[in-house]
Amino acid sequence: MQIRIGVAALLLGAVAVGASVAGAPQTQAPHDPQIIDVQGYQKLVRQYHGKPLLINFWATWCEPCRDEYPMLNELAKEYAPKGLRVVGVDSDQDGDLILMRRFIARYKPVFPNYRRKPVKPEEEAEFNQAVLPEWRGQLPATFLYDKDGQLVGHYFGAQSRETYEATIRKLLGPEGGSAGPPQTK
Repeated sequence: MQIRIGVAALLLGAVAVGASVAGAPQTQAPHDPQIIDVQGYQKLVRQYHGKPLLINFWATWCEPCRDEYPMLNELAKEYAPKGLRVVGVDSDQDGDLILMRRFIARYKPVFPNYRRKPVKPEEEAEFNQAVLPEWRGQLPATFLYDKDGQLVGHYFGAQSRETYEATIRKLLGPEGGSAGPPQTK
């Protein structure tokens, strides 16, 4: 009798766990990038006040993003000692979490990555407007901030290493500070 009760309890527990997992939305794993919304993005920019900052929005489904990301990782390694901070913001939706995790594991970025809070299409414009009014969500998108936290340039679409390096050098200036707004496209 005790064996039957024990078996029944185990089966009920397994069914309950299976049902909760099957019906539950995917959740953030402990090692996943922190999710940010508009306020989180603004806080992120303030967090790096005092250092020139390059923020790159990317997604795993974006081929130019996949091509550009390793180069940004190299630039982050090279220019961090000179004061540049690089941050990545993943724009994938919840359904692409496994791809995002594999992407980050593959490229092992030396800079922090965050994940843009998944939103409904009609809410995406609000986030984009808060970053830059003329941004329509194109990826990759890179935003450059001077050491005072002022947006001084941006790129929509992938850029060459030479373009990034020229912009970074202008951003860092002769003594590691901002030398005025870099020219961007």
